[in-house]
Amino acid sequence: MFYQIEEYIQDSIFLVEYPIRFAGMDLVSRMTIVRLADGKLWIHSPCKVDPTLKSKIDELGEVAYIVAPGNFHHLHVTDFQAEYPEAETFLCPGLVTKRADLDFDWILGNKSDPRWGAEFEQVVVQGTRIINEVAFFHGTTKTLILVDLLENIGDDYTHKPGLLLKFWWKAVFRMWNNPKAAPEYQLGWGDKAIVRKALNKVLSWDFERIILAHGNLVESNARNIAVKAWSTVLRER
Repeated sequence: MFYQIEEYIQDSIFLVEYPIRFAGMDLVSRMTIVRLADGKLWIHSPCKVDPTLKSKIDELGEVAYIVAPGNFHHLHVTDFQAEYPEAETFLCPGLVTKRADLDFDWILGNKSDPRWGAEFEQVVVQGTRIINEVAFFHGTTKTLILVDLLENIGDDYTHKPGLLLKFWWKAVFRMWNNPKAAPEYQLGWGDKAIVRKALNKVLSWDFERIILAHGNLVESNARNIAVKAWSTVLRER
């Protein structure tokens, strides 16, 4: 079921789902692979790499960039670094403190690396109390790529969730059948003016779909779903 590559957008974007355990809950996360115009691969939110997966990735192209886009999406960076030592590693702001053991080349910011800048826009969403994230927009395919800024789990979720997850998503955070930002955001949006500025930048992009880490992909009405999910922050002035 896991560690299989799905070609999401032909010749361009590929997805891999993988299991994680967090706060006593069994979840499914998602790695995104983008094949850049030069044929090199951009790895977002990496998962573990077994020999079969590595073989399939190598068929797609050369792994050049490893991206840890959020400070809760870093666990398997070292797996990719071990398999692809020539690849460069980019970390979300805040991870240097949280994972002082991680070797890296660059810290992600509001401007894309020149080598992928013609294909991506990005913005750091920070100002929150406990979580940072870098949102990416792949212009060629009009795809917004997130990790925790949006989660989409409900009755039609592909993977059967456990009872603990259902309890928190239904009874506590009201996220069941109601896409929202991850609980970590809802517990502490922090400086909402800073967050709002970044979210408005995201909403200025012309995206048609959203790849996210946890839950079903958003493939229609994407902008309106994002606006509703972030309404607590966006409506405050």
